[in-house]
Amino acid sequence: MLRFLLTLSSLAGLLAVAHAQLSTRIEVYNVLQAKCATCHQGNEAPAGLDLQGVGANDQARALDVFNNIFRQTPANSSAAARGDFYIYPGRPDRSFLFRKMNAGLEATVTLTPDTEGQSMPPYGEPTLTDVEKELIRQWILYGAPATGTVVDPALLAEYYSGNGLASFPDGPPEPPAAGEGFQFKMGPFFLPPGEELEYFQKYELDLPGNVEINRLDMQIGTYSHHLILYDFGTNGGNAVTDGFRLTPYHANISLVAAIQEATDLQLPTGTAFRWPSDLVLDLNSHYINYSATMVHQAEVYVNVYTQDTGTAAQEMFTTLIVKDNIYIPNNENTITFNQVVNQNLGQIYLWGLMGHTHKYGTSYKVWKRQNFQPTDLLYDAACARGIPGCVAPYFDYRHIPFRYFEPLQPLTMNFANGMTHQASWINNGPTPVWFGPTSDDEMMVLVAMYTLGSEGIEIVDTQEPLPQTDVLEISPAPAKDQAAFTSPVFIRQGTLTLFDLTGRPVWQQSVSGTRFLVERGAWPAGMYSYQLQTSAAKVYTGKMLWLD
Repeated sequence: MLRFLLTLSSLAGLLAVAHAQLSTRIEVYNVLQAKCATCHQGNEAPAGLDLQGVGANDQARALDVFNNIFRQTPANSSAAARGDFYIYPGRPDRSFLFRKMNAGLEATVTLTPDTEGQSMPPYGEPTLTDVEKELIRQWILYGAPATGTVVDPALLAEYYSGNGLASFPDGPPEPPAAGEGFQFKMGPFFLPPGEELEYFQKYELDLPGNVEINRLDMQIGTYSHHLILYDFGTNGGNAVTDGFRLTPYHANISLVAAIQEATDLQLPTGTAFRWPSDLVLDLNSHYINYSATMVHQAEVYVNVYTQDTGTAAQEMFTTLIVKDNIYIPNNENTITFNQVVNQNLGQIYLWGLMGHTHKYGTSYKVWKRQNFQPTDLLYDAACARGIPGCVAPYFDYRHIPFRYFEPLQPLTMNFANGMTHQASWINNGPTPVWFGPTSDDEMMVLVAMYTLGSEGIEIVDTQEPLPQTDVLEISPAPAKDQAAFTSPVFIRQGTLTLFDLTGRPVWQQSVSGTRFLVERGAWPAGMYSYQLQTSAAKVYTGKMLWLD
């Protein structure tokens, strides 16, 4: 995350600007006045919705309008039956006022014309700009607070001026077909150049009854660091505010799934997550804007595929194993921590494992533990799909693989048996780091998915063959102004990417043939890593050194 040193004079200037900036609620009120209040004013307002407000001054009228729309049931019977409010904090899709003015900004938010009428403002009246609609959507996503500034309109204007990067530039993923499941999303939120944000959001699913989930297709953008789905226990989310929040709340939750790249999690036949009708999720999305010049729009989409309750023979469980007492000094030495995993679960059947570190991570491994001793290596995050034994290990903290065990791996979990997980780091940064949530901190987190029985489970291995991994010849090595990468075989089509030591891509280009020339960019001297992904399921990875 970018850090700014502020002089006293510049700090005073910023405070003056902040003081003069209007609260987001007032910004929203001003939009409603300009585009909606011409029709929606006074006792004769359509549907009885007064958006002009009553009061002696603008502040009083704005507060009156807020009270008219915040958590207020719409007059429209169809919207009321859906459980909408005019403004539903945290949920634009359930905010009838936003749905009426959305008009295509949010592709997944629609009206039912037969019962909910046309979009507003009506034809012939001034329409809302994308920036104005986004301002209202952002206010709702942040919980529609009565006070405070939660979004910078200038940032939205910059994005919609064309200087923006979307997580899904081709539009949202298609939802499941009718009767197969449903889709929900988190976002968007907007990141200035070079910044990062991690948000949590309580999300009520409003399921029609108890359901079984056999597939979670989780779609995140390339700038996403992770997506985690938690679920609150009974009434566990009651104390949690609506809308985006920066702080986790782990007093009464369990883990559903965690990913670091877009993942279609198709559970083995005969297994399923079992979700009760009153399930409330806690969504956790972390995005880093690697662009130095463009605003990033961060979103995630999750397609949930359901089946009738009672179909699955075994329930799939997920657990998050955390070692948070890690200290990694910036001495450029390899630092390694181990942790024993020995919860008293008895016999389990392991289906999936995934480790997680941040940018200084160099390794993540998991061993089977028997009679107090580590034995078989179960997981190596430096290998494709986490399967140990690869020829050319390459650890990429941004894309740590998930290993699937097919067939499931029997594992005894008790005091003497279970697993041991291990992570290593090399901190060549400016300061020591500890466990923490941002990319300037570090993590040691293991996700495990398992069942408590094996009867009734059918395993069909649908995974493609593992990609072969090799290295490229680089000349000169080290390089100064340019370097030639040479492949031992002809590459019909591939993508060559260079990464700096933080894992950020600094150069990428489509390549073909056997020799690829890379011109030295503006990036500084030092060690860089590369990856060449080919269309023939061949992966080349390695490191190179640029000199001044």
